[in-house]
Amino acid sequence: MDNEIRTAAELSEAEAIPRRHEVHTQAGGQVDMGDLPDGMKTPVEHKSPARWAYERLILYIQNFEEQLDAEHEVGMGTAGGELGVLRIEGMGYFDPDIVTFYGSDASGVRTQLIQHVTQLNVMLRAAPKPQGQAEPARIGFRLAADLQKDSDAA
Repeated sequence: MDNEIRTAAELSEAEAIPRRHEVHTQAGGQVDMGDLPDGMKTPVEHKSPARWAYERLILYIQNFEEQLDAEHEVGMGTAGGELGVLRIEGMGYFDPDIVTFYGSDASGVRTQLIQHVTQLNVMLRAAPKPQGQAEPARIGFRLAADLQKDSDAA
């Protein structure tokens, strides 16, 4: 039980701050994604749907990459399409409602996926890193660092 006394404004703000909850079938299957970065603690009503989707995707990508071995990188497939797998090499958003992914497909062809936030369905996949590439590329760390930099500037 929380015995802390809070003002109405504090309670209202606490309701607007994002929370995350997950349940998995396997014991220990839950992955601790840590505390939310400061940039994500801004109340949701101060963000566009595109930015909010972008920020949450960063957490999921970063968490997914932490579970990969040295031979795989994060890739994505889209629900309901036969587009194949896109190796995620960049991600962005265009306010108020567009999220975009940059990368390449399995044959190395440059690819960009642009989605409206209401159509956003992303399946993260472990994609083999390109032959001859010493280390797997990890986009999640770069995205999170950029999000923190953006938060620090604000």
